[in-house]
Amino acid sequence: MWDLASLRSSDLSLTKVIVKNLSSGTRVVLKSHYGYEVEEVKILGKERYLVAHTSDTLLLGDLNTNRLSEVAWQGSGGNEKYFFENENVCMIFNAGELTLVEYGSNDTLGSVRTEFMNPHLISVRINERHQRGMEDNKKLAYLVDIKTIAIVDLIGGYNIGTISHESRVDWLELNETGHKLLFRDRKLRLHLYDIESCTKTMILNFCSYVQWVPGSDVLVAQNRNSLCVWYNIEAPERVTMSSIRGDVIGLERGGGKTEVMVTEGVTTVAYTLDEGLIEFGTAIDDGNYTRATAFLETLEMTPETEAMWKTLSKLALEARQLHIAERCFSALGHVAKARFLHETNEIADQVSREYGGEGTDFYQVRARLAMLEKNYKLAEMIFLEQNAVEEAMDMYQELHRWDECIAVAEAKGHPALEKLRRDYYQWLMDTQQEERAGELQESQGDGLAAISLYLKAGLPAKAARLVLTREELLANTELVEHITTALIKGELYERAGDLFEKIRNPQRALECYCKGNAFMKAVELARLAFPVEVVRLEEAWGDHLVQQKQLDAAINHYIEARCSIKAIEAALGARQWKKAIYILDLQDRNTASKYYPCVAQHYASLQEYEIAEELYTKGDRTKDAIDMYTQAGRWEQAHKLAMKCMRPEDVSVLYITQAQEMEKQGKYREAERLYVTVEEPDLAITMFKKHKLYDDMIRLVGKHHPDLLSDTHLHLGKELEAEGRLQEAEYHYLEAQEWKATVNMYRSSGLWEEAYRVAKAHGGANAHKHVAYLWAKSLGGEAAVRLLNKLGLLEAAIDHAADNCSFEFAFELSRLALKHKTPEIHLRYAMYLEDEGKFEEAEAEFIRAGKPKEAVLMFVHNQDWEAAQRVAEAHDPDSVAEVLVGQARGALEEKDFQKAEGLLLRAQRPGLALNYYKEAGLWSDALRICKDYVPGQLEALQEEYEREATKKGTRGVEGLVEQARQWEQAGEYSRAVDCYLKVRDSGSSSLMEKCWMKAAELSIKFLPPQRSLEVIRAVGPQLIGIGKHSAAAELYLNLDLVKEAIDAFIEGEEWNKAKRVAKELDPRYEDYVDQHYKEFLKNQGKVDSLVGVDVIAALDLYVEQGQWDKCIDTATKQNYKILHKYVALYATHLIREGGSAQALALYVQHGAPANPQNFNIYKRIFTDMVSSPGTNSAEAYHSWADLRDVLFNLCENLVKSSEANSPAHEEFETMLLIAHYYATRSAAQSIKQLETVAARLSVSLLRHTQLLPADKAFYEAGIAAQAVGWENMAFIFLNRFLDLTDAIEEGTLDALDHSDFQDTDIPFEVPLPAKQHIPEAQREEVRDWVLTVSMDQRLEQVLPRDERGAYEASLVAASTGVRALPCLITGYPILRNKIEFKRPGKAANKDNWNKFLMAIKTSHSPVCQDVLKFISQWCGGLPSTSFSFQ
Repeated sequence: MWDLASLRSSDLSLTKVIVKNLSSGTRVVLKSHYGYEVEEVKILGKERYLVAHTSDTLLLGDLNTNRLSEVAWQGSGGNEKYFFENENVCMIFNAGELTLVEYGSNDTLGSVRTEFMNPHLISVRINERHQRGMEDNKKLAYLVDIKTIAIVDLIGGYNIGTISHESRVDWLELNETGHKLLFRDRKLRLHLYDIESCTKTMILNFCSYVQWVPGSDVLVAQNRNSLCVWYNIEAPERVTMSSIRGDVIGLERGGGKTEVMVTEGVTTVAYTLDEGLIEFGTAIDDGNYTRATAFLETLEMTPETEAMWKTLSKLALEARQLHIAERCFSALGHVAKARFLHETNEIADQVSREYGGEGTDFYQVRARLAMLEKNYKLAEMIFLEQNAVEEAMDMYQELHRWDECIAVAEAKGHPALEKLRRDYYQWLMDTQQEERAGELQESQGDGLAAISLYLKAGLPAKAARLVLTREELLANTELVEHITTALIKGELYERAGDLFEKIRNPQRALECYCKGNAFMKAVELARLAFPVEVVRLEEAWGDHLVQQKQLDAAINHYIEARCSIKAIEAALGARQWKKAIYILDLQDRNTASKYYPCVAQHYASLQEYEIAEELYTKGDRTKDAIDMYTQAGRWEQAHKLAMKCMRPEDVSVLYITQAQEMEKQGKYREAERLYVTVEEPDLAITMFKKHKLYDDMIRLVGKHHPDLLSDTHLHLGKELEAEGRLQEAEYHYLEAQEWKATVNMYRSSGLWEEAYRVAKAHGGANAHKHVAYLWAKSLGGEAAVRLLNKLGLLEAAIDHAADNCSFEFAFELSRLALKHKTPEIHLRYAMYLEDEGKFEEAEAEFIRAGKPKEAVLMFVHNQDWEAAQRVAEAHDPDSVAEVLVGQARGALEEKDFQKAEGLLLRAQRPGLALNYYKEAGLWSDALRICKDYVPGQLEALQEEYEREATKKGTRGVEGLVEQARQWEQAGEYSRAVDCYLKVRDSGSSSLMEKCWMKAAELSIKFLPPQRSLEVIRAVGPQLIGIGKHSAAAELYLNLDLVKEAIDAFIEGEEWNKAKRVAKELDPRYEDYVDQHYKEFLKNQGKVDSLVGVDVIAALDLYVEQGQWDKCIDTATKQNYKILHKYVALYATHLIREGGSAQALALYVQHGAPANPQNFNIYKRIFTDMVSSPGTNSAEAYHSWADLRDVLFNLCENLVKSSEANSPAHEEFETMLLIAHYYATRSAAQSIKQLETVAARLSVSLLRHTQLLPADKAFYEAGIAAQAVGWENMAFIFLNRFLDLTDAIEEGTLDALDHSDFQDTDIPFEVPLPAKQHIPEAQREEVRDWVLTVSMDQRLEQVLPRDERGAYEASLVAASTGVRALPCLITGYPILRNKIEFKRPGKAANKDNWNKFLMAIKTSHSPVCQDVLKFISQWCGGLPSTSFSFQ
């Protein structure tokens, strides 16, 4: 456990931290070397490691070894993660970056980017084992991505290895010396990677455990139930395996032994490794080869031991420990090497004895070691350095390497040179090496002797080759005849033919070519010498290719030979189905008809039935097509086809017979499809009914006879009910929506529970209650009560019985279970009796139900007033008044108002009397009654009277005005105001205005302020409503309602008054008025007026109205930013409307600012321009020049902006270069002498097809190449164009073959064009030309190459990777004669530049002069050799 204490300086800053181990008492002082304040201290990693922060540094330490580090570190919010798995280095992971800090060092060891921070996916080795000649050894292995491992030398900071694997890596580890890397993938495959040789070896499958043995390069792994040990990792194929019965859990090494710990069940078993073999590896690493030899001598010879002897021999030779190497080769049984080394050791020992020192440095010893390694040139060099020429020559003679021996003699001018040559020649003849002797004579210029020796050696081909190269030998007819005879005898017919052709004997040459199957040469010769034989030879060539199983290649030769049948058979044999169809389509019907079915069978097997059908039809095998569709289960297509070639009745018979067979086999679905196909669904329905497959039967009825579906369900339900299959019957009844039939079925069967279930689920809200009622009624008494209680429907059943007039059953249920329901039943029984006219019995039931009032109402309803009075007085005194009121209504109906009034007053209902008088229009009587009996309602009644008067029209309005005047004269100003306000006359707005103004005037003069404010707020909107805005505003201003007055003026569109009021009375509302004025102008579309008020709003309105010209003209008068905002909007609008050219013109006029939000517009204009048709001509120059100038302006602006050197900037620079090429090409097309310049520009544009439509670019390049006679290039480019057109139709580029463009800078990965850019007619012309050229076979399908050995238009040389600058005139790479411009990276080929200048001089072309002017602007001026055209 550790304790922290701090020491502070005088300014109270934390400068030192003392960390004390409480158990051992040891202390560590932590402080910043730079004087920073220590802010935070943590002890992590099992309390061994220290982590502290300052403002600018990070402090790390190992408390066990007292190694402390301080490295520069910018705080990242405490998001760092620390890993302490390695004792020598701390791994810090933060935001996808791994940083390594070695304890005791104040510099970071290294930093890499990785997202995989897992101790099993990172391996660091820091000087873990000392190696000879290597002081520091620090290496790191980590994952770049899930399938890529990088290995870094941390001392040099460079990558020493990258491993790309096909599967995800889940474990990796370097060995202690950092020379080997082990890694395992997710498929449990263990791989070993040798860093020095960059070789990867898969050494184990199903690896569940793997680990290096500490302190050695021995490897332990587990494969299922096998323990695998590699004692010598240099020989990974040598593995020691032993069986185990558990899982390896770890390694333990100590006490002179190494053990592998294995869990077997609940116990742990230790398997001991061969420590001697481990020690051998350690001795090798330590360089103690003597100890390693002594160890190996104690072992028996096994495959593992043999591998160790080999390793030791290699290392001993490298270390020049030759005695040990001799011992190794002796042990391995390499006697020759052992003897050679023994002799070498004797020389070394003798030199050491005579001269002292290391004998291995003696030149003879070094030369012999070089010889041992088969490095004879090195041995020769060592000898010659010591002037030991004889020894060098003896070495070569001993090895029978006469050529090298003679070369040494020639180089040193040895006197025995000629003797050596003679001895060499004699040795060759003695050993019967006539071929080598002939080569020797040939090298010495003796052709006849060489030919004689070649013929003697049975090598007439070499003799022929020599003769063909020397004209003087060709003249020797006898010699030539001798050679040709030997060639023919040796069946070397092609070489004999070459010789005959050389001596101008075409007949014999043709015969030999034919015998030797050299048909290409035979055809070429025949075209020149025997044209009539060409057709026969083409056929023979095709026959030969067929014999060689090269059917694909034979097709074209048969076509050339006009052997259509053979061509078809070859195409079929080569499975070139499309080519076979193409050839068949050119033949007459009789010839082709027997081959079409064969091709059709292929397409049928691929399930491309439509093509197969067409081919069967062409071959008059329609029946086969029908059978094909039938076998594939495509009955509809088969039927459609059958209808074309068979009578309908025959088709029906065929299908019905087939369906019946299917039915017998139990294949009802197939039978159904056949019946339906011939429109006989009823047969299918009958089939399903016959086999009682009712679900399928119903499905077909629903599909083909939906109107009979319900009847079918009902019919099936009845059948099933009769058969006693009630559950199935229920389903069909319900599908027929006959739930009542289902209920009745279950009722008749006594299955009340099922009937109740069905009624509840399907019968609506009350159906189940009715069933429950019937069920209970069938039971009766206590059983019915129990049932209804169980169902919770007792009360509902009683109600249902009462509703159905079964009062006896209702009384019985209520008596037994719900006595409180009895009065309700009496009431309902009384109402039933009332309806039946039995009033006396009903009276008794009402009274039993405790509802005497209902009896009274019954008698009142029947106007039996005496009975009503009697019952009311006897049982319900409160109803007496109701009886009197009823009588009064009767009197009113008879217009006997006096009697009615008396009755109502008796009943103490004066209010009713009042209402009756009002309804009758007897307002005087109403006012009288109100005054006498309800005086509190008098005022309200008077107001109601006034309202009624108002409703009477003009007379009512005049009455209101008159009454208002009376109130005014009487000093009742409030009443007068109310009357004036009530005036409404749609026919006289002046009267309403006058009355409302009067009301306002009276309220201001005589009423309280609050009341006058209410009146003004009421009058103002009404005046506005009739168009009196000024009057309303003046009223508002009388009460200082400024805003309301302003709103009135605004609504009346009196803007000057509104502004004046706002300015004089409340300036806060000036902006308010201005805003409304702007909105008014916008809504009225008065944009010209709006410009002076709010230019942005005016511009937006121009945009909305589509007045783009006015918008841009107005924006031009504003600042640059506003202008280009609306230019961008206009350009976007034009692009959407398909006017990219107009959008380009817009930017030509106003410039192209470097606004990132405009980048997509520029890119779209560029894309539309390069994709538009008709631009490959001289007439298109000005369009390309505009695009070029806009992009140049944009790039110049980008250089000055924050986007300089960004990816977008680089992309626009590329677009500028492309536009320049296009513009220059159009200019060159206007001058005949620049035709090749235009063609080269079209070719150069191909390296930019990631930005151009690939099909259009290859078409233009191919046509241009064809026009200038570059047929090889034209063929390749147009062939690529055809491949691209096919890819566009197929929607994928996966099938493209890139072999023609290997080692060029023409990109493979290009965007797939969304449409064809070249019309169909032109595509067909290209297709015909390419087919003609390919059949002719006179062109070589290879792109032309230059002095670099690279494709002549490629900027990058594939062999060296060096990139040349493109020529500004042609786009081709500049290899020599470079003319450089002031701007870096801009240059031209001198020849092309002079050619362009000369064309301008002779033609005075303005467009070419414009190109030159642009180059001057772009490149900072023209070279001194140029001149001006201004």
